[in-house]
Amino acid sequence: MSSRDFFRKNAKTELREHYMAAGAGCILSTNSEQVLQAARESFVPIKTPGQPADFSMRIWADHTVFGTALPSWPKPYVRGLDHLVFAGFDAHSSLLANLRTQRVIGRFSAAMAADTGYWRTIIFPMLMSVMAGSVGLVELHASCVASGEAGLILAGPSRSGKSTLAMALHAAGFRLLSDDRTFCSLAHGKSVAWGLPKPIKLRREAASWFDEFRGQEPTDIQNGERVFHFEPKQRSAPKCQPRLLVFLEQQRELGFSMIRMNRKAAKLQIEKDLLPETPDAIRRQAECLDEIVALPCFLLRYGGRPQEIAERLSATFLNRPECQASGELK
Repeated sequence: MSSRDFFRKNAKTELREHYMAAGAGCILSTNSEQVLQAARESFVPIKTPGQPADFSMRIWADHTVFGTALPSWPKPYVRGLDHLVFAGFDAHSSLLANLRTQRVIGRFSAAMAADTGYWRTIIFPMLMSVMAGSVGLVELHASCVASGEAGLILAGPSRSGKSTLAMALHAAGFRLLSDDRTFCSLAHGKSVAWGLPKPIKLRREAASWFDEFRGQEPTDIQNGERVFHFEPKQRSAPKCQPRLLVFLEQQRELGFSMIRMNRKAAKLQIEKDLLPETPDAIRRQAECLDEIVALPCFLLRYGGRPQEIAERLSATFLNRPECQASGELK
């Protein structure tokens, strides 16, 4: 690469693979084996793509700038202008996404490029949030668990208990698809829920609910907060057929009350969490969003031990006829 190549146009990114990333086809080009490994752990590799990719990523690790590997990287920041979105991670590492062309370019220090855990938990999930609307995906601020191919989506604001209930449902036999962010796509006219295989994040109070953390203090740091991370021993398929959408409203007093929501109310709840998008992206999302709110939707007002709430929620879910249907997703 020429020393006068200020914009790094001649940077070589000869490693190249195809993936299904939360319901969208993507191509990754890079010069970093570690970034490639993180992508394999985050997305579904595709050996023989049958259709054009929905978006592409070109990630270059600058080995002339090693950077400093810290116990915790600085909190990322994101800025958008029209169809361009910039994400900065530290002084040497950033991404630029073009939502019109569905292309992402990035330059990273050698230290950050080598941190596969950070790519799995922060960079790739953030990147999918940025790109989702432009490729027709709907991102829900929600956790998702499944019994067989039938999925239960738990939506709600921060500290509404999404991760805690997902953890309790996982302990009760559900497979865990996603924590905090769930992506929805359309397949054959039906919505499909996708997760990213990142560890589930639990706050300090989890030590009083789950044996895995009892008597411990959280040691992991994410976005400046000490948390527990739980990694399931076996990772399940990254998608399911959503059958029930539950919006969580946690309360101090004990209780369990499920109230049916109409489509309009459910749609308003989802739309207020969606990132601002271009008119074209909004049109691409519309059909998928309509299928999501066509699901049975409920508001769950609850309080008490997460295991007891999970037991009641599980019984409600599994007793619904649509949740007992079997069959493999196409």
